[in-house]
Amino acid sequence: MDNIIIFLMKILSFLTGLLGGGTSLPGEIALKLRPNILPKVADGYRIVLVTGTNGKTTTCSQIVAAIKATGSPVINNSSGANMKPGIVSCLIKNYRFKKSDEMKFAVLEVDEAYLKHVTEDIKPEIIAVTNIFRDQLDRYGEVDKTLKLIADGCAKTPESTFVLNGDESLLFGFMEGSKRYYYGFRVTPDINTESEMNAEGKFCRDCKKPYEYNFVTFNHLGDYSCPRCGKKRPQLALGVNKTPVLTADSSKVSFDGLEIEIPLPGTYNIYNALCAATTAGALGVCQDDIKAGIESCGSKFGRQETVNIDGREVRIILVKNPAGCNEAINSVLPDEDAVNLAFLLNDNYADGTDVSWIYDAHFERFTKMNYQNVLVGGTRCYDMAIRLKYAGLDTNRFHVSEDYDGILYSIRTNITGRVYLFTTYTAMTSFRKYLHKKKYIKKLWK
Repeated sequence: MDNIIIFLMKILSFLTGLLGGGTSLPGEIALKLRPNILPKVADGYRIVLVTGTNGKTTTCSQIVAAIKATGSPVINNSSGANMKPGIVSCLIKNYRFKKSDEMKFAVLEVDEAYLKHVTEDIKPEIIAVTNIFRDQLDRYGEVDKTLKLIADGCAKTPESTFVLNGDESLLFGFMEGSKRYYYGFRVTPDINTESEMNAEGKFCRDCKKPYEYNFVTFNHLGDYSCPRCGKKRPQLALGVNKTPVLTADSSKVSFDGLEIEIPLPGTYNIYNALCAATTAGALGVCQDDIKAGIESCGSKFGRQETVNIDGREVRIILVKNPAGCNEAINSVLPDEDAVNLAFLLNDNYADGTDVSWIYDAHFERFTKMNYQNVLVGGTRCYDMAIRLKYAGLDTNRFHVSEDYDGILYSIRTNITGRVYLFTTYTAMTSFRKYLHKKKYIKKLWK
């Protein structure tokens, strides 16, 4: 019976792929017909799960690239369908009825709230946790709830190896007794020694004293210690040991002597690469293949993805919370050329229905850039326009559109040069579908 369900869902997966439909539908149907199908379709893989607030998709793609550099087969839910149905869909799509002894990997991005529903069925070799920030307050609430969701999922598989962000103070003491590898910065890309005023993890979870920092990389991440109880950042298995060279397009870094040029900008993408390198190393991937994989791995599915629209370079940057948005803003600030700024703000379930987070993001920093036009769209386009007005951007340069036709018209007729498009999740996916129909994007899911 299981094989019949898998066969039918493989056909459905093929058809939905042709039609550009949802990537989770085969998994949703399979789980309704056979709720315990996940262990069967996951059998035979060395499984890596990646969870956390920001960086899951990029980190997964870098791990995948490192494994591919070894010549080993690997699958990944690269479209970002990271709830249980999406993971089952990915595994069904790649399922082979004829078993083999070939070593193969599955690197799977998992939503924080769904981690426990995945680990109750499968036991991954590695779970990597990127960071914990305020995100989708209507769904997750504050960071304590997010941390508990991740902890509950990890607690179901203590025999797994855990790759953890050592600069993330909220992960101190996480999964004690299990095998853990920490990654982080040994030197700072900035001179800042204070966390941001509204940072999430700036207080010691035991004694409530504010942490002291040798340096802060961004938000509350950094080399922390508690002056009262002595809690401090754990020893790092892999770290940035030279001050990175940052541009608007890439970063040159040294991971304990391994020189890598990451083809993505921003400190947050250095953290993603650190997580990927640590995870790949724990899997037994050699340094040369880690370097080759990360250096070959560019933008993915709305994460610094570049689209050419009639000669205009449009860089799509996914944002969904203050911490990630601020780092995305910082990543483009080094661009000294004349640029254009665009924003798509939606408030659907997958974005978070509470858009108040835009008032915690530092859009004021854009006033330092040589921007020519400001395009604003999405279901909450007017809220976004008001926020940008308060940030000090010149309203005479605003082009506010309630539909994508207006956004595309503005790009094609009113501007020249690069466009930095900051967009929430459902706005990104729907705008990509729109551009796909207009023949500006060849492959809808990648």
